[in-house]
Amino acid sequence: MSPSVLKQATPVWPSAVWRADQLGSPVARAWPSGFDALDAELPGGGWPGHGLTELLGPVGGAFEWRLLGPWLRQPSVAARPVVLVGPPHPPHPPGLQHAGLAPGRLVWLRADSAAERLWSAEQLLKGRTGAVLVAWLPQVRPAQLRRLQVLAAACEAPAFVCRPETAAREPSAAPLRLRVGLGPDWALTVDVFKRKGPPLARPLRLVSVPGGLDAVLPPRLAQPARVPVPMVEVADVVVRPVPAAGHALH
Repeated sequence: MSPSVLKQATPVWPSAVWRADQLGSPVARAWPSGFDALDAELPGGGWPGHGLTELLGPVGGAFEWRLLGPWLRQPSVAARPVVLVGPPHPPHPPGLQHAGLAPGRLVWLRADSAAERLWSAEQLLKGRTGAVLVAWLPQVRPAQLRRLQVLAAACEAPAFVCRPETAAREPSAAPLRLRVGLGPDWALTVDVFKRKGPPLARPLRLVSVPGGLDAVLPPRLAQPARVPVPMVEVADVVVRPVPAAGHALH
């Protein structure tokens, strides 16, 4: 390579080099999640298109809507259908309506077996329909995830695979993996444990009131963990009622 050509190419190199101690830039569009703190930790500043994102958390579908809801109701996403493959519970139209998600946007594929769920997810990615895919695949194997990642790389919209939190110990081809937990005071704890960049020093805490409740909750219930629990005396025995478990939108 001649010195003149080398001199012309040199200014381009810094932008083309990614350092492991820095957040990488996505090769395609990133979609803001609706949580500023989370976007600050995601390469490109949001959910990535042209790739697979793994969401690992409690079994039962309690966290997925609360994490994805703020993004799904944004105007930039509102025109896209959302395809659900094998959710643990049937979608609840009134709850989705309160969350700002038009039920007409949702396509629910009831796939009971692991093979049916995997086949459905693969066909949707192959079709490149432009829809958002959310698939519950608790029994998917690493080789199958690798195939899904290859297919998702050709799709513009984000594709999500939901798995139990124990799957964090298993290898995965998904370039973005998050471990999500349910915290007090309507919070989600989010650990971005695999991304194009350095690991997080500590999990994020995201305030995520279930859809529709944020508009009707009185101030004292905005942080229910801080509400004093009354003492009840019964036959010289002091009984403290157990606070109700956190609500979830199904």
